[in-house]
Amino acid sequence: MNASKYTSQVDRENWQVPAIEIALWLGKEHRYCVVIPVINEGERIKSLLERMENKEISSAADIIIVDGGSTDGSLEIELLQQVGVRGLIVKTGPGKLSAQLRCAYSFALDQGYEGIVTIDGNDKDDPEAILQFIDALESGIDFVQASRFLPDGVAVNTPKSRDLAIRYIHAPCLRLASGFKWTDTTQGFRAYSRRMLLDPNIAPFRDVFSTYELLAYLSYRAPKLGYICKELPTVRRYPAGEVPTKISGIKGNINIFKVLIKSCWGGYNPKARY
Repeated sequence: MNASKYTSQVDRENWQVPAIEIALWLGKEHRYCVVIPVINEGERIKSLLERMENKEISSAADIIIVDGGSTDGSLEIELLQQVGVRGLIVKTGPGKLSAQLRCAYSFALDQGYEGIVTIDGNDKDDPEAILQFIDALESGIDFVQASRFLPDGVAVNTPKSRDLAIRYIHAPCLRLASGFKWTDTTQGFRAYSRRMLLDPNIAPFRDVFSTYELLAYLSYRAPKLGYICKELPTVRRYPAGEVPTKISGIKGNINIFKVLIKSCWGGYNPKARY
């Protein structure tokens, strides 16, 4: 996609963004949008969208789904429009979650959105908190992170190994490296300001962000650059006996750890601009 009147021609030409197809776009209505990354979420994405519709989220922000290549028939255009979805972007280029997010964020910035809320499409998070995220962006916060571990936060059926890894490895490493007191650093329920995503010293639109790198990197980089960060207590509920996640097995968790260490050592920082 070419630069729009909302993004700098020079910077936009340097963005590395996977190819996309725009399956649905009804235009921009609000200052903020909600991006939902999905791939074969089945009934989970339908449930999330229904909950968002019940909370009237579409009256405060435009809902945009970014699909990583679903084949389960869960994203029928007519059904999406019935629950307030304004955009469906399909990533056709390479990469996984971070590549999907680059597609959606670049699209949203091109449309002129002032901020972006991201919520996973697997229906683990309570979408009611989206309105609080938007209020935080409105108040000048640049990076809002959901936390099940803050007072008033709720964690239901979190796998024990994941709970321990977040509390005692992932969050402490990012706290130490970034200087911000993060408590919950692996989940994708977040919000970012426009100015933060457009900062060339952050430069999120690079091919190095393909799997889960972007989440850890932004948690490290944004506080280091002085952006205003905040955690909000939220509800994250895993269904009993099921772990809806794309991260599984020893290899998947080792890769997450490698990404964490590289992020904390500044390994994803952009090269200095002269």
